Amino acid sequence: MKNRLPVFAAALWWGSLSAIGFMAVPMLFANLPQASMAGFMAAKLFAAQTWVSLACGLVLLVLAKDKASNTIQPWARAALGFVLAGMLMALVVQYGVSPKIVQRENLKFWHGLGTLLYALQWLCAALVLWRTSALAPRA
Repeated sequence: MKNRLPVFAAALWWGSLSAIGFMAVPMLFANLPQASMAGFMAAKLFAAQTWVSLACGLVLLVLAKDKASNTIQPWARAALGFVLAGMLMALVVQYGVSPKIVQRENLKFWHGLGTLLYALQWLCAALVLWRTSALAPRA
């Protein structure tokens, strides 16, 4: 079972990014009567997603080292950089970009940057899922 936990954490991370970014938030803007309402709810969803991303990343970091042999797992050698990059992007979006969007400060720039960083985080999570599922030992 322990061999499958990295794949599960990576799948949860990538899947939650996909569901929030590609389904839930677009549906808010398509179905709520005011864009400001949709934006408020989207900000709440993205904030929750940050915590999911950090939790999944933390689980992956903890599972990267084999405690018995004191070595790095094979999947971790291929994925650790993407885990750290994805976690960093989640933090930058939440604490660097989101406050600027809420303040409506140069909205087009900050929204574009936030979208780019979210997409790059999604790509990092996808690569982590790919690597963990391909290199995790089979039970």
